Amino acid sequence: MYDSAKYLIHADITANGVVERNDVVGAIFGQTEGLLGEDLDLRELQDHSKVGRIDVDVDSEGGQSFGEITIASGLDRVETALLAASLETIERVGPCRATIEVSDLEDVRQAKRRTVVDRATDLLADLEADAVTSVDIVDEVRQRVRVENVTEYEGFPAGPRVADSDAVVVVEGRADVLQLLQYGVKNAIAVEGTDVPEPVAELTKRRTVTAFLDGDRGGELIMKELTQVGSVDYVAFAPPGTGVEDLSRGQITAALREKVPAETVVEATESSPFGEREPDAQLSDDESAAGDGTPDGTPDPAGDGPDVAGSTTDESSAGDAAAEQATGEMAEADGGTAGQSAHTDAPISRAPGDGAASAETASTVEVTAGETTATAESSSATATDTASSETTNTVAGHVQAVIADHTGRVRLLDETARVLEEGAVEDAFGLVDELDAVPETVVLDGPVTQRLLDVAAQRGVRHVVGGSEGEYVKQPTNVRVRTIDDF
Repeated sequence: MYDSAKYLIHADITANGVVERNDVVGAIFGQTEGLLGEDLDLRELQDHSKVGRIDVDVDSEGGQSFGEITIASGLDRVETALLAASLETIERVGPCRATIEVSDLEDVRQAKRRTVVDRATDLLADLEADAVTSVDIVDEVRQRVRVENVTEYEGFPAGPRVADSDAVVVVEGRADVLQLLQYGVKNAIAVEGTDVPEPVAELTKRRTVTAFLDGDRGGELIMKELTQVGSVDYVAFAPPGTGVEDLSRGQITAALREKVPAETVVEATESSPFGEREPDAQLSDDESAAGDGTPDGTPDPAGDGPDVAGSTTDESSAGDAAAEQATGEMAEADGGTAGQSAHTDAPISRAPGDGAASAETASTVEVTAGETTATAESSSATATDTASSETTNTVAGHVQAVIADHTGRVRLLDETARVLEEGAVEDAFGLVDELDAVPETVVLDGPVTQRLLDVAAQRGVRHVVGGSEGEYVKQPTNVRVRTIDDF
């Protein structure tokens, strides 16, 4: 009956004497018989399974009996309430006076409802977790198509058109190939790292090749190696600090539309003030002291003619001439700039013969002034120190002077690597923020911070070189960050 019962009647019984279960059950049947009419008679209700058995739990103590009565009811709530109230009319149990008080009418279905609600909540949560939206379906289909379309060329990830297309797009990794496939570029092939594999290098010699590379140092390294071991016709780069796999359709289309001939990119890379010199292009101390204008020791073309032989212009005029020459000859920025910067002071020798003439002129001036021969030697040493210091007219030179020597300083440079402002590294933010002219490059002997990058991006600074990268969350796309390890 408990399984089908709707309500449970709970009542407490107290008797002034010792009574047993049978006494209580007999009192209930006997004293409620005919009280509520035949339709609510307990015996009739039990016969029709409308009321369950009467459970009594009674204990005796100190000459009194205490217990609990529980009756299961299948009647409606009104009839159940009447039946429960009739129990409180019982005054005697056996020979003892007794009182019965209904303590609770329990709705069994309410407990079941709570169980149902809890279970339904769990089921719905599981259903929501496994639910698939239309967006998920579209993404899954797109992903499957992209993955299925990725093929291999000689073991390297490639689009399905690489084998038979007249033109190919060389990218860095598999993710780049997948991104281009998503937007309809099916002739891309990945080199899988900065070491260009031989099959890809051979392929570039037989096809029209566009190198589409990430806007970081890895992309530059791949570009350099491709030009050495293969053949590249055009070059396109992702925005600085981003990869090809991160670009949207519009960005990819714009980058490929704005591709440039590879020769232009190679020349610009070599002439950039950030360009790394080859070992045989480094100026030795002796060559610098001798005033050689080019890395191989030949006279600097800019030094020929009367401007060098009869150099009487002041320091600022010579610096302007050097800037114009550096702008006009980007292909020889490292060697040419070193040579052109020799104009910044009065006569500095450019060949052994010129050096002798310079020393002879210095001696003549000294005799006229009545000075000793030791003064001539001092002037020669000063000229040598000045020539050595002129290597700072490149960004690499400033990096060496500021960071490698651990000066704790910061320098703000213009497009020709001339110093616009210099100060303590702690004042780097204020110097960049307050300088009237917009610096091209900031070189500091310290870590690159987020605060410095933010003000550099606001002012339009293109390059920041630090002793270390430091900690920053977001790198502005228009600011290129390097460290001394890159030089």
